[in-house]
Amino acid sequence: MARLKILQYPDERLHTVAEPVSAVTPEIRALVDDMAETMYAAPGIGLAATQVDVHKRIVIVDTSDSRDRLQVLINPRIVARSGESDYEEGCLSLPGIFGKVTRAERITVEAWNREGAPFVLDAEGLFAVCIQHEMDHLEGRVFVEYWSRMKQERVQARLRKQRRKVAA
Repeated sequence: MARLKILQYPDERLHTVAEPVSAVTPEIRALVDDMAETMYAAPGIGLAATQVDVHKRIVIVDTSDSRDRLQVLINPRIVARSGESDYEEGCLSLPGIFGKVTRAERITVEAWNREGAPFVLDAEGLFAVCIQHEMDHLEGRVFVEYWSRMKQERVQARLRKQRRKVAA
């Protein structure tokens, strides 16, 4: 396994729409394993292939406290949603940036697992929010893009300042 480089906002590659996975191959399973190592090391609770500059419809999520319940969703599709909730979100592509986004409280997702077998998953709360957040990446959308233009500009300025500090 290998740790992958996570793209940092506002990298334009984060706005690439991901392509469906046609078959789960050994290369796709290796990518999933590398994504898991990357996410856990970051540390994070979700990661989309788009964030590691692979534009395939793959997301991984683990919102467990024990960090041992990895959920792999290949070609995920939300087939039902209900309720509404505001969660404070963060993102590995925007370190140190957090803010509220309104999303569905409960979702039903169809996807393939790491082996390519189809399944249906019901999710709620943080788990549902995380899946929706990661699926946004597959559509080329980053969570701060739900905010006003002015707030997005402040985020970009803050990130530039953080990068200058790291470079110094």
